[in-house]
Amino acid sequence: MRYLHTMVRVADLDASLHFWTALLGLEEVRRLENEAGRFTLVFLAAPGDKARSAAERSPEVELTWNSDPETYTGGRNFGHLAYRVDDIYAACQRLADGGVTINRPPRDGNMAFVRSPDGISIELLQEGPALAPAEPWVSMPNVGSW
Repeated sequence: MRYLHTMVRVADLDASLHFWTALLGLEEVRRLENEAGRFTLVFLAAPGDKARSAAERSPEVELTWNSDPETYTGGRNFGHLAYRVDDIYAACQRLADGGVTINRPPRDGNMAFVRSPDGISIELLQEGPALAPAEPWVSMPNVGSW
């Protein structure tokens, strides 16, 4: 397993970028603007992690700005931690066997979401290409929030 990124929702992208880059010292490494989805993702890396970020897309902070205004309370602005795993189906099965709810099953063989006992959302991503869709994951619905 490898740590990938932490996602944080931001209300004011310019003010947040000023904090994370000008004040804290992280550097913008890539940006995705999705007009149809009405959001912008900005990925940041520490100067000492830029080469690794370029090669592996980790370790990074993902700032997520949504075009539709929202007041973030109760930790809503903190999105998730993300980890790449060798076998997403085995990882999800291990978690499910341990009593963890798979909030967003890996129906696509690539991505799943679970929550820690404290409610922290964790994204699991398949290392390499997505696995072929397989049961029981394909038929599982989303559960709760993720």
